[in-house]
Amino acid sequence: MTNKPNGTLYVGVTGDLVRRVFEHKTEALDGFTKKYKLKILAYYECYDYVDFARQREKNIKHWSKEWKIELIEKMNPQWMDLYNDLF
Repeated sequence: MTNKPNGTLYVGVTGDLVRRVFEHKTEALDGFTKKYKLKILAYYECYDYVDFARQREKNIKHWSKEWKIELIEKMNPQWMDLYNDLF
């Protein structure tokens, strides 16, 4: 999640991406994404096993911001909100 291209970034794991992004967009829960108004789904990955997803999350969280931006721009160079693509 982000607020704008090259802006603040949030990395997380969920079992229900549509619901979780909706919560971020509507500021339903207090926390980091609400504080920084992160409402754009700029990147996501899908995994069959939650353990793999959690490990990937931990790895990405340790990356530099530049590496995260590079990852996003490979999939989404225009930083489009991918939320509607989930439907």
